[in-house]
Amino acid sequence: MKLSKNLTLGEVTKSASAIKKGISNEPTIDHMENLKLIAENIFQPLRDKFGVPIGISSGYRSPDLNKAIGGSITSQHCKGQALDIDADMFGGVTNKEIFDYIKNSLDFDQLIWEFGDKNNPSWVHCSFISNGNRRQILRAIKKNGRTGYELY
Repeated sequence: MKLSKNLTLGEVTKSASAIKKGISNEPTIDHMENLKLIAENIFQPLRDKFGVPIGISSGYRSPDLNKAIGGSITSQHCKGQALDIDADMFGGVTNKEIFDYIKNSLDFDQLIWEFGDKNNPSWVHCSFISNGNRRQILRAIKKNGRTGYELY
């Protein structure tokens, strides 16, 4: 099933961890509506802007899958509202270019520069909700072996 011109449901629900652990990662109808929104408002504009394939390292995560991988209980991935975008999967564009384009040109709820260095994040987390996007921009950091966030 296509969520947008260049993004399929399979791309945002695939999970080696779910397969390995035997955990279902099937979104509900509400989650699918959210996935369509983020596909149409974040992913597709990126794909159209850069004209190259853009990788999704994580999209929808069922609550059981998210718990199994140590994800936050409030993760927008569990609602179908977040994508982890990794341009390095295919090349042709950098994660920094993805981050900057979202920050400067698109509406979003949360945008996170995920680790990496000062020149390029390892991946870009972006969420989108139907009403009241916060445009919150953060940087993920490791502190005492735990992931934390600071304002970008």
